[in-house]
Amino acid sequence: MSFSRRFFPKALAAAATAGSLRLAEAQSAAGRFQHGVASGDPLANRVILWTRVTPTAGEDFVAVEWQISDDPSLRRIVQRGLTYTNSGYDYTVKVDVGRLQAGQTYYYRFIAQGESSPTGRTRTLPLGAVDRLRFAVCSCSNHPQGFFNAYRMIARRADLDAVFHLGDYIYEYAEGVYGRGADIGHIPEPNREIVSLSDYRMRFAQYRRDPDLQEAHRQHPWIVVWDDHESTNDSWRNGAENHQSATEGSWDARRAVATQAWFEWMPVRENPSLGDGFEIYRRFRFGDLADILMLDTRLSGRDEQAPNAAGVLANPNRALLGEDQESWLYRELLASKVRQANWRFLGQQVMMGQLLGPEGIANPDQWDGYPAARGRLLSYLGSNAINNVAVLTGDIHSSWGNEVSVNPFTPNFTSQAVEFVTPAVTSPGIDDPAQAAGLAAQINATHPHVKYVELNRRGYLLVDVDRDRVQGEWYHVATIRERRAEEAYVRGLTAASGQSRLVAASAASAPKANPPAPAP
Repeated sequence: MSFSRRFFPKALAAAATAGSLRLAEAQSAAGRFQHGVASGDPLANRVILWTRVTPTAGEDFVAVEWQISDDPSLRRIVQRGLTYTNSGYDYTVKVDVGRLQAGQTYYYRFIAQGESSPTGRTRTLPLGAVDRLRFAVCSCSNHPQGFFNAYRMIARRADLDAVFHLGDYIYEYAEGVYGRGADIGHIPEPNREIVSLSDYRMRFAQYRRDPDLQEAHRQHPWIVVWDDHESTNDSWRNGAENHQSATEGSWDARRAVATQAWFEWMPVRENPSLGDGFEIYRRFRFGDLADILMLDTRLSGRDEQAPNAAGVLANPNRALLGEDQESWLYRELLASKVRQANWRFLGQQVMMGQLLGPEGIANPDQWDGYPAARGRLLSYLGSNAINNVAVLTGDIHSSWGNEVSVNPFTPNFTSQAVEFVTPAVTSPGIDDPAQAAGLAAQINATHPHVKYVELNRRGYLLVDVDRDRVQGEWYHVATIRERRAEEAYVRGLTAASGQSRLVAASAASAPKANPPAPAP
């Protein structure tokens, strides 16, 4: 089979009640808090709380009260405060609430001019011994392509410790370029390719009015990174495939406004000490069970994507993470081993496992286009005996379970890590089910390290972790062409502690007993 570069790499390349959905829709339709609430970047003693206040005509400076409680009804307010926002922040509000208890569920809201926001639920990271964790993992949510049913299903899962979004939270295109939003009432705002700060802000605002996305944010703390479409397609450190300087201005200016809007609209903690403001790599410790290292394979240090030419790709200095981030990653991996954390997760954007096509690597935008960088990472894991590494990946709009090796095409290859790739929330894989199944069979027959691949369906990944194993589970939604709360468990793969190999799970993991009450 032959595929264009755009099609193959990027397109290959009981429960929540209807009443709660109607409430979310009503809350998003009017009033001061049309974009909901969110929380993110939890630590053991603090968490980011986020909202946006819709201004009235001529209003610039808005005072906002925040409250956080340990009960869903917010009768016991454990902390409160007053903050401010204005047009310089696009009326977004972020509060880094400290002095919280580790491993605790909290409920929060905002108040502006007497109007209360929806109540949100969040959770701090645990300390000490942790027996089990559960995460949802998602990426690639293109609003014109369909409804965000995967987000609704994630919101229903009351027992999640966090949600990891691995990028492509928004898409930059005009109507009809990458999806027909008119068919479902999802025409992009503004209806042009976004380039300016006001463009990016408007696009984020449109996405954040979606009731299913709002509900997933409202019920869980999120840990997010960007991929390319938060700026533009196939971006790298100094440019992008979908950026034309002659008509769209300088890349530096576009990158600056894209990342500014992202930081305004995401519940993330900003850390100016990291450098020039484009660094989003950071660490989260979930007690002694797991360390989560979130990476940036886009803007921090990526060299430009290269054609499938052996001389270029073999360059030993070729970088995907950049020198600073790569060094940081190695230090964090070693520190995780020294502190005897059970598992190490890398949350990142592009697939690490090899994928070959008829003419060599299928997609130079993935780690395949940076083999020296992948080799350095895997060599570091091997030489320092760092095991129990699981890579969490988005970007490719399909479901994969991979064993990660320097050369998985040799007999009895050694695997240094496992990789779980989440399907897209809405962005397209291969739309023809028969064609998708045929290509998946071909990949399975020729790629011994690929233990699961499904190229057609949308959904999300669930990761269940205990001391003995990590299990990745793929859940696919029934449709994205209408708003429907229906999903199916389709596959589970397990890696036992001490072994970087994937085997079929006997069944889906059971939900945690007695999860905290959802936000009302």
